[in-house]
Amino acid sequence: MFSQTSTNSLWSKNQTQTSANANKEVEVVSPPSDSVSSLAFSPPSYNAMFLVATSWDNNVRCWQVDANGNSQPKAQQSHSGPVLDSSWQHDGTKIYTGSCDKTCKMWDLQSNQFVTIGQHDAPIKTVNWINTPKYSCVMTGSWDKTLKFWDTRSPQPMLVLQLPERCYCADVVYPMAMVGTAERNLLCYNLEGTPSEYKKMESPLKYQSRCISIFLDKKEAPTGFCVGSIEGRVAVQYIQPNNSKDNFTFKCHRENKTTGGLDIYPVNAIARHPIHGTIATCGSDGRFSLWDTVSRTKLKGSDSMGQPVTTCCFDPQGNLFAYAIGYDWSRGHEYANPQNSPKIFLRNVAEEAKPRKKR
Repeated sequence: MFSQTSTNSLWSKNQTQTSANANKEVEVVSPPSDSVSSLAFSPPSYNAMFLVATSWDNNVRCWQVDANGNSQPKAQQSHSGPVLDSSWQHDGTKIYTGSCDKTCKMWDLQSNQFVTIGQHDAPIKTVNWINTPKYSCVMTGSWDKTLKFWDTRSPQPMLVLQLPERCYCADVVYPMAMVGTAERNLLCYNLEGTPSEYKKMESPLKYQSRCISIFLDKKEAPTGFCVGSIEGRVAVQYIQPNNSKDNFTFKCHRENKTTGGLDIYPVNAIARHPIHGTIATCGSDGRFSLWDTVSRTKLKGSDSMGQPVTTCCFDPQGNLFAYAIGYDWSRGHEYANPQNSPKIFLRNVAEEAKPRKKR
């Protein structure tokens, strides 16, 4: 997959990791030097498995990971500003990244070329690869209030859609795309044919949207989404609910104060399990949780990591769960501690992520 020249000279070719933390999770070697903004496993196209992380240190890094969570650094590339998101091409040959330098870049893993394929007028917050029976493209969402679709062979976008506000989060499961913007706007797009707005709604949550994840029905078709806010709450929403009671919200990432009252933290990411459809949430409280949204139960809650959990994802087989810890600036500069370095952990969740058995 990688060319012989693609291994960055800063990383040892033989470096692997077998040490674990108190939760028996394996730490990924050579983590970024600043907070991790996104994690993504390679699609199930190769015998080998790879993990990509984007970071506020301007870099995108790639590791090879085995089934036990041992990692080996393979390569890295750099933007001229913090990198906020990434997305794999469906065949695993390329990675697309979006940055505060306002560019979307394509990383060809075979040639190790890293080239600009798209541009916005403000930082790019979301990047999603779209593969359909009729076309393939990259969708980028920006703080310039636009959603752009790029054919990687052309410097001009295939399509530009205006958003009502700055793009904060997005997810794609063909033929559906969901985008969350500032001012609590949620937009659903139909990607069949020319991408077009299907439905616009206001978030059922009272505070700013932070993350969004599409979920599927029993026929593996996208049918709704989970959206998380900065106020420790997730909403489960169907695009066309059979019953209004199908939609619900639940509280998470909250902590009782020793002096009384409640600390409420942002939900930084939501990840859907690829096999079971259960979800993981991670928050600024330094914890991740696993949830069964069908039975509306919590499957697993982690101990506090001492730092916010900034992002998370599952591997395509649903065995490994990757999450990153680091400061997310949710409590301002006075809580930033340079002694706390970012870390990425891998946890086996093959059993933990299974839905609750019906009684």
